[in-house]
Amino acid sequence: MNQASNGDDGQNGAGSGGFSVRFWGVRGSIACSGPDTARYGGNTASIEVRCGDHVLLLDAGTGIRYVGNQLSETGPTDLDILLTHTHFDHVCGLPFFSPLFFPEFKVNLWAGHLGSDKQLLEVIQRLMEEPLFPVPPDIFEADLDFREFTSGDTLHPKPGVTVRTAPLDHPNEASGYRIEFGGRSVCYVTDTEHTKGRLNDNIVSLIQGTDFFIYDSMYTDDEYEGRIGWGHSTWQEGVRLSDAAGVKTFVAFHHDPDHDDSFMDGIAEQLEQLRPGSLVAREGMVLTL
Repeated sequence: MNQASNGDDGQNGAGSGGFSVRFWGVRGSIACSGPDTARYGGNTASIEVRCGDHVLLLDAGTGIRYVGNQLSETGPTDLDILLTHTHFDHVCGLPFFSPLFFPEFKVNLWAGHLGSDKQLLEVIQRLMEEPLFPVPPDIFEADLDFREFTSGDTLHPKPGVTVRTAPLDHPNEASGYRIEFGGRSVCYVTDTEHTKGRLNDNIVSLIQGTDFFIYDSMYTDDEYEGRIGWGHSTWQEGVRLSDAAGVKTFVAFHHDPDHDDSFMDGIAEQLEQLRPGSLVAREGMVLTL
């Protein structure tokens, strides 16, 4: 049975053998803070997936700093970070991810969008290059392994964990993920743009029958009319994809920084009417599979 909680019990979500998802950052483009975004949260994309004793982190936005602080105290020390792409809002938390500063940690950093002309290490070096950042990646003491793949590949980052991937329609490209463990699955498809009136076959195939489908819901359909070509989608398109693919629970994610809590409440109400049982991602929310 799928469950969702606000995470206020302080638990990580999954113990040994369990499968859970925790949201540490739910925004797109830029972090936003203040009383108007306090309930849904203002950090950019970062999700923790626990597959038994294994931890996979999806994207490295500002939210990854908080999960990093926790992992530095509790472990495990062998981690995988799966990047959808390397736009700034999805990687800006990496220099502040504390496990990278401890030699006992092994961190595998995955990306499938760069192609043959760029290397992930090179991108991280440029992110932490003067005059933009005071220290280079050489400051990291963890065993850091850069693992590049081609979107569409199937990955096996840990025993018993399968990750299927698919290319997404986004400037500079991006990858979607389907994480399978213990007979259940969660799909993470963000930073992708749809074509009006035509569902993306790659996405429909990736998310077919999944337990939880986390999707780029940056805009409403009305807002999208003025933002075509910006590389993002709508919560309504997420509903259409969910219905076509037999998704069990749809989760709206990657909220526009200009959408305050009141606006998000309105989306949640409309979403419940259109597809009952769907969720709007909030920081601290835990999904248990």
